[in-house]
Formats: sequence, structure tokens, C-alpha cells
Amino acid sequence: MEVEYEEDYIKNSRGVQLFSCRWLPLSSPGKALVFLCHGYGMECSGFMRGCGTRLAAAGYAVYGIDYEGHGRSMGARCYINKFENIVTDCDRFFKSICEREENREKRRFLYGESMGGAVTLLLHRKDPIYWDGAILVAPMCKISEKVKPHPLVVAVLTRMEEIIPKWKVVPTKDIYDNAFKDPIKRQEIRRNKLLYKDKPRLKTALELLRTSIDLEDSLTQVMLPFFVLHGEADTVTDPEVSRALFERASSQDKTMKLYRGMWHGLTSGEPDRNIDVVFADIVAWLDDRTGRRAELPRPPVVKDDGGSAGFQVGSAAEDVAELRCQRRQRRRGRVLCGLTVGPRHHAAM
Repeated sequence: MEVEYEEDYIKNSRGVQLFSCRWLPLSSPGKALVFLCHGYGMECSGFMRGCGTRLAAAGYAVYGIDYEGHGRSMGARCYINKFENIVTDCDRFFKSICEREENREKRRFLYGESMGGAVTLLLHRKDPIYWDGAILVAPMCKISEKVKPHPLVVAVLTRMEEIIPKWKVVPTKDIYDNAFKDPIKRQEIRRNKLLYKDKPRLKTALELLRTSIDLEDSLTQVMLPFFVLHGEADTVTDPEVSRALFERASSQDKTMKLYRGMWHGLTSGEPDRNIDVVFADIVAWLDDRTGRRAELPRPPVVKDDGGSAGFQVGSAAEDVAELRCQRRQRRRGRVLCGLTVGPRHHAAM
């Protein structure tokens, strides 16, 4: 299917110009909406181009936004003063797309990679019945016990964050060598000048830590349908993080798949044949929840790259499902105030 790509700029409530983009199927209006939440230091137009193109070619209208300080958006490079600002910007932009007349009857899915997984889960927590589902690729929603910093270290850094918030003082390993398996793709990603490749800033690192701890403490509040994917050989975010989400979430419809031998960059850093497998699974999950069987309840399922196996049914969320059904019936009359984004026009957030 042929795909159309478009770009735009908007302004958030703090007056910062943010870059947005979209991939739209040319031969159809899009059977559902998918909203991309990129990872730390990443961006949408280049790094997530393959994702947007593949999903649009499968018939989905795909929208992305570069967070403040990321990619082609304005702001101090990769400086996160408050993680909530990212969530608020995404929430207002994504909903402005959903509330357009032509989109009100379409299903709405969130898609988050790595740190974008945290953004996705916080968007769900902000409005639990608004979204129809989420795809979470190696999500940041818990600090692995293997890398959790000592409380004393956190206490010292916290006392320094208001004095030197933007200092690039946090030592880290080379994430590119550890995240992207295919050496050719790894070099292509390194050449992307829109990506942040320096050390994390002090306040940014602390905001990521606080957000991860906050999410870990509230995983039982996750109630929307979701598909969590993780490479078993991921050393950037431990697969135990996805297992914890799957086991603790209260969602009635939840699926987890672990990919044997794959790394962190499931959708961008693996050999083509592996990426094809991952996106085939993602599209199949979306198709199953966009078509006629979308309203049927599903038991939680855990899979590996060799197949699937039964899994215990977790806590039910019938009340949320009922509210979501009522919400769909009211969509035609819903109006969102404060943000209007038209094709190729600036708008205030």
C-alpha cells in the first residue's frame, strides 16, 4: 500500500515549538489511529520512519511527535525538566488528532518504545478509558534490580540537581553498541544527527529514575489492552521489566512475546528478517483489535519466538471495558478544547 508522509510544527503550552509528523495510507482513510512515543534521545521522522511506514502500509494512520529537546523540536538537547511535561504535550497533541471529525469513530492505539513505553503507560493513567490499546516495545516501566542505583547515590545527586540540572555528569555505556545488533543499521543510526549521543543530564537522569519507580509502584493500575514485546538478549532494559508489567497489570487483554536472541532495538536494529517477524506480530495484534472481534474478551497470553502457551487469567477489568464501550458511543459528540492542528499549519498547545 502506498504511503503519504507529512510534517508539521505546533507549540506546546510553554511556548516551545515541537515537531510532528504523520504517515497515512493513500488508498484508505486509515482503519485506526496509532500514536508513536519514541525513546530517550530518539526522534520520529528518521529513527521511527520504518515503523511509521510499515504501519501505514498495513492500513493505519500513524502520528508522531518529537518531545521537547528531542529531534527537530526546540529546547535544550535531551533535557527533561519534568517528565510530566512530555506526557502532557503528547496527550494534548494526540487527542487533537483523535477529536477531528473524520477520526472520532476510529480506534486509538498508543505505541511506545523504551522510554516511550513509560510515556504510553502514563498517558493511559492520565485518562484510563480513552485509549483502545497499547504496543510496548522493550518498555521503561521498572528499574531492574541489576542496575538500580544505591539510595545514597540517589540522595547525593538529588541535592545537586537544582544546582547543576543540565550538567552532563551521568556516566553511561555506549547504548548504540548494546541496543542495535545489526552493525550496518547501527552505523546508520549513529549517523543520524537528530539523535542525542552525549551523556545524560543530571536532572534528566533523575526524572527517568523517578518515573520508572513511580510506574513500578503502579503497574496494577494498567487496565488497557496491551502487547508487550522484548528481546531476550536485551541488555538496555532487562526483559524482567516486561515480565513484571505482564504479571502485575490488571488488563483483561494482555499479551507478552519474548524474541529469542534479539536485542533492545527490535524494530530498528535487528536483521531485516527479524524486523519483519516483529512487525508481522504487531500488525496482527492491531488487526485483531480493529476488526470484528475487537470487542470479544481475551485471556492473557505469553509467547516466545517458538510459539504460544496458555497463561493464568489475571484480574478482570469489566468496569473499564464497560466505560470504554460507553465512551465509544459518545465519540460523535465529544469536543476537545484548546488545541487544533490542521495540515501543515502551526497551532498552540
